[in-house]
Amino acid sequence: MELTQQQVNFFNTFGYLAFPGLFADHIDRITESFEQVWTTNGGGHYGKPHDNQRRSALIQFIDQDEYLSSLIDDHRIDGVITSLLGNDYNYSGSDGNYYVGDTPWHSDGYKEKSIISLKMAFYLDPVDKDSGCLRVIPGSHIYGDGFAHTLEEVRSGQITGGTQSSSEELWGISPSDVPSVALESHPGDLVMFNHCIKHSSWGGGTRRRMFTLNFEERYSEDNLDELRTAMATETRFWIDRNYGEAIVRTANPKRMVHLEQRMANDGHMAELARKKRAEMEEPSRG
Repeated sequence: MELTQQQVNFFNTFGYLAFPGLFADHIDRITESFEQVWTTNGGGHYGKPHDNQRRSALIQFIDQDEYLSSLIDDHRIDGVITSLLGNDYNYSGSDGNYYVGDTPWHSDGYKEKSIISLKMAFYLDPVDKDSGCLRVIPGSHIYGDGFAHTLEEVRSGQITGGTQSSSEELWGISPSDVPSVALESHPGDLVMFNHCIKHSSWGGGTRRRMFTLNFEERYSEDNLDELRTAMATETRFWIDRNYGEAIVRTANPKRMVHLEQRMANDGHMAELARKKRAEMEEPSRG
């Protein structure tokens, strides 16, 4: 499965794409595997049951399950990502979530980068604009563009010196009324967006199931320090390596193309994770 040139142009211009029903034929097994990973982890955030009060999240999510790991081998995902990032792209990681309530406007890293990175999201429950579906602001992913830059200033409160309430101060609308596209979704659909795009969700319930796969262009040899810096931020989750065990153990040569660069450059993560754990444990010693 390859994207048409029109789809590539759409993604590059507006920052997102949607694929209704793309995985409808596999959604039952996907959902079963999703729930099994949570069961293995105690039903919530690393051993703590989901309490319906706040988001529960697991990183290295598909990496923990052989079947979910195989999704990155699927021709539908591989074809789409190859069309945008080239056939030597990196799989950078995944997360699984039980979402609760609203998710305010944000980007998954609005900054200047030498590579393009993006996220694919599977929603395992029906969601619409008033019940927690993904909303995106088209074109807000273009770093340095005046429109995108203004939105980032509003999001961060830089314009008013405040918070996201600046949308009310500046435009007289609540954050949930900011003009956007609501990507309503049913199980089996797939949505995809550039990490830099402004996105949110509003009016959702207390146990919305969603997991994501993240991809990036391969870094050039001159930009490996940028890659190592990006991986270092993941050590706040106390992980020693970039990938979980199952996704590496079951990798065939084709999958390894998409794992090898990060695996070859994650040797610094264990020590950084150790320091993060020590920092968190320090107050308890006092």
